[in-house]
Amino acid sequence: MNRRFTLVTVCLVATVTFLIGIIIAGSLVPTPAASSAASALPTTAARTARRPPMAGATPLVNFADVAERINPSVVNIDATSRSGRSARSRRQILPVPDNDRQQLPDPPDLFGMPGEPERSPRRGSGSGFIIDASGNILTNHHVIDGAERLTVKFADGRSLRATVVGSDPDTDIALIKVDANGNLPVAPLGDSGDLRVGEWVCAIGNPLAYEHTVTVGVVSYIGRKLFDNSLDNYIQTDAAINFGNSGGPLINARGEVIGINAAISSRASNIGFAVPINQARAILPQLIANGRVFRGYIGVTLASVDPDLQKSLKLTVGRGALVQDVASGSPAERAGIRAYDVIVGVDEDAVASTDELIRLIAARQPGAQARVRIVRDGRPVNLPVKLAERPPREAADPDPWRRSNSGSQPAQNGSDALGLRVRDLDRSLTSRLRLPGNVTGAVVMHVEPMSPAFDGDIERGQVIMEINRQPVRSAEDYRRIAASATSGDVLAFYVYVPGADTRALHTVRLEGR
Repeated sequence: MNRRFTLVTVCLVATVTFLIGIIIAGSLVPTPAASSAASALPTTAARTARRPPMAGATPLVNFADVAERINPSVVNIDATSRSGRSARSRRQILPVPDNDRQQLPDPPDLFGMPGEPERSPRRGSGSGFIIDASGNILTNHHVIDGAERLTVKFADGRSLRATVVGSDPDTDIALIKVDANGNLPVAPLGDSGDLRVGEWVCAIGNPLAYEHTVTVGVVSYIGRKLFDNSLDNYIQTDAAINFGNSGGPLINARGEVIGINAAISSRASNIGFAVPINQARAILPQLIANGRVFRGYIGVTLASVDPDLQKSLKLTVGRGALVQDVASGSPAERAGIRAYDVIVGVDEDAVASTDELIRLIAARQPGAQARVRIVRDGRPVNLPVKLAERPPREAADPDPWRRSNSGSQPAQNGSDALGLRVRDLDRSLTSRLRLPGNVTGAVVMHVEPMSPAFDGDIERGQVIMEINRQPVRSAEDYRRIAASATSGDVLAFYVYVPGADTRALHTVRLEGR
């Protein structure tokens, strides 16, 4: 009995031990040999960490670091006027960009007192940034325009009164100064000439009184024209810019100021504009020395030479600034410059476009002598010009035809191959359009949509004076010249623009219809 019990016990123990061994052996995973190919491959995370950067790759931008460095140099500017009135800025006139200055309607006379109703002070808010430790601050002209008291609030909570050092309405730049005993954080200035479309930028300012707001976007366009085709060179960005951002810095990924936020689109929330910092650098010495900017002026309206102009006018040069109009009594008129002259150089500098010519002339002081190189009817001519001071810019009537085209109109025939209907410029139209006595031609009564004339920017109310340098003295002259044009021809229309009181060239390409 005992022997049998012992034998059964030994068998059971052996069986259990065997089963446990099988279970343990099955749960083990064999370790690969150290010489196997798999063991030479690191994990995905390790491979990613040790992978060298691509050649030429740009590291990710950390705008948190940029904002941390620049924020202390950004200030809030409170502009107050006792009179309740401020000068109208160009941003209150034109519909695309808006003015950051927030204006409230005059309150009613609650006390019923005789005389003028009492006016409350006007307060506007904007931004700025410190450019040196002595307390000079850059902002926009329209932020401080008309203000009788300027208060600057710093990131550390201090508030100081500021005075205007100088201001330039034409570029919308102003320089103000506070007395802070030389202990101020300074925003480093970059080079806006190095900017590229698509580059990351950030804006810092005080939109809608939300102080030191940071927004990020990219450069959308460089060289945008908004108010003045001659001087404007705006940086367009989709970094959010709102009321109160005006005057604040636009900053690149290196933490350098490359623009001064200036305007926004009234029709979109992500289209903002900044004045290039290089434009501000160029006028800072004059703002500090004179309080204003003096620019040279010759008194011409220009168009850059392009292939269509070259073909239609049979020009012998493919680059330069073509003179469209010469202002009466201007330095250009006194020097003998004429319409259709192509300006190709000033002194030793070549001129390839209207922007280059304007930059060269504006950089010279009034009273200076300049040698203007032109091409006239294929011949080179050098003319000495004594520069005058550039006059202040005035707003043109955006639609003089709406004002003057009242009353009944005679019946018109259908549009021609160019897409125009014209009529003789009689005494009645001359009076209603307020035309100078020396303007003759055919007035445009209708422009057919999507026609060659429409594509060439011909507008109703303009007076056609010449086509391809052939005089147009009547509607019949226009119809004769237009009828002789064939498909593929390019016609140069020389027109007078009522309201703007200027002459301009438009090229119209006649395509098969």
